[in-house]
Amino acid sequence: MTKNILFIMFDQLRFDYLSCAGHPTLHTPHIDRIAEKGVRFTRAYVQSPVCGSSRMSTYTGRYPSSHGAEYNGFPLRVGEVTMGDHLRGLGMGCWLIGKTHMRVDKAGMERLGLSPDTVIGARQAECGFDVWCRDDGLWAEGPDGFYDEARSPYNAYLKSKGYKAENPWAAYANAGLEDGEMASGWFMANADKPANIAEEDSETPWLTGEAIKFIEQAKTPWCAHVSYIKPHWPYIVPAPYHEMYGPDDIIPVVRELAERDNAHPVYQGFMNGRIGQAFARDEVREKVIPAYMGLIKQCDDQMGRLFDFLEETGRMQDTVIVITSDHGDYLGDHWLGEKDLFHEPSVKVPLIIYDPSRYADATRGTECDALVEAIDLPATFVEMAGGSGAGNILEGRSLLPWLHGQKPQEWRNFAVSEYNYSTSPIATNLGVTSQDARLFMIADQRWKFIHAEGGFRPMLFDLENDPGELDDLGKGNAHNEVIELMYERLGKWARRNSQRVTVSDADIKRMQSGGGKGILIGVYTPDDVAPEQSVKYRGAVTQNHLKGS
Repeated sequence: MTKNILFIMFDQLRFDYLSCAGHPTLHTPHIDRIAEKGVRFTRAYVQSPVCGSSRMSTYTGRYPSSHGAEYNGFPLRVGEVTMGDHLRGLGMGCWLIGKTHMRVDKAGMERLGLSPDTVIGARQAECGFDVWCRDDGLWAEGPDGFYDEARSPYNAYLKSKGYKAENPWAAYANAGLEDGEMASGWFMANADKPANIAEEDSETPWLTGEAIKFIEQAKTPWCAHVSYIKPHWPYIVPAPYHEMYGPDDIIPVVRELAERDNAHPVYQGFMNGRIGQAFARDEVREKVIPAYMGLIKQCDDQMGRLFDFLEETGRMQDTVIVITSDHGDYLGDHWLGEKDLFHEPSVKVPLIIYDPSRYADATRGTECDALVEAIDLPATFVEMAGGSGAGNILEGRSLLPWLHGQKPQEWRNFAVSEYNYSTSPIATNLGVTSQDARLFMIADQRWKFIHAEGGFRPMLFDLENDPGELDDLGKGNAHNEVIELMYERLGKWARRNSQRVTVSDADIKRMQSGGGKGILIGVYTPDDVAPEQSVKYRGAVTQNHLKGS
């Protein structure tokens, strides 16, 4: 039976802000419902803890240092093979409904004469997807213009519903109302106000409606990437979700003053930045976190709407469901806000996969603690669509064996994530060049190691004895053997063959046989090779052009 794939991604959803992951006050029964039908991976890491780079890794199945889009706004170069390319080659459509945060490689498109008005050009400009509805959900505007210059279908929808403003996303969907004035969600002091919009018109219900419209009309096998902007900031949510949670529902912050003592310079830079200083304040956390929880609760309710639709139409029996996020949110943990670094709240994400196949019956409702990377998803989708190979392009590995109760041979013993902070003021303040403003994480079942280019010391955490990652063991010399092991692993990973994408392993195996094309280098007589290898070079000659013979 050919299965469809519903690939759901939330933006900035922490791994531990689901009731199935143990959150004590935030209940997410609809996402839990999928966890009960599938497998919840408890050690899933993104390959970069920032939107654009993380997504480009997930869509290509490759690390940031392989595809090159190492930060938001870094274009994904023309020619990168994406999950859409792989799946279309297997007869499955691959559609976008929502956000990608992809910046098009305009220079590459122009160099190759590709127009975004053509099918091929459009796919290159849209991260390999065919687009049902793309809306990256950040319609911010400042003195230099709009953050995103594309057309906003969500803004067009709001205008059609009677919301009067040039940018109703900013004026209504992400702003409250106070004394007749806009109370923008950009200002976290307004996070406890209800967004000035009917709940059914807000972003998450709107996108869920688009997903349902797509599924209703789909006739052939499909992968639908339903990509929500929430619970990403601005931290503001419509009624009734704005008042569902309060300070008593907030889980305790994970941080200690000792983290500031002799802190790693890059970590210190992020703590001292505007975002870090804001989230170090209890009043900020008490405003933001209830709104963040409300946004997640709204997302979960919309999952109930979507999953009920699948059940009612019989699609639940032939649709794989994947639920994940592109990164987490510190929310004040470790004196930080947002994402960017490699503590668990930032780099570890929820990952739940439901496979309706009977082969997955044995693992329903289970948890898997294998080290999983977001780049494993394209390889999983390819195998689900009946494909194999592409190992020279896809750097992840299929999760299908885990879903079917089998332990794959030689599964990875460490996970990798990367971060490029070259565009940050932190790089300038530290005097770090754009080449050196890079961080690398190696995490295994016990240890988490972070290397910073530029001559800085490493960071090291013992996840077994210090699950909160409060004690940076890289400050001393007591764990040099572990650090040496991690550098060996980082070196092994860095030496991977990631750029031979046009010649597969199967191609090389065929080349190794050699001889079939008549290239006979190093052969002294015909007897040195099989007769069929030299047949074209033996036999009578019909003409003699040698003078004097």
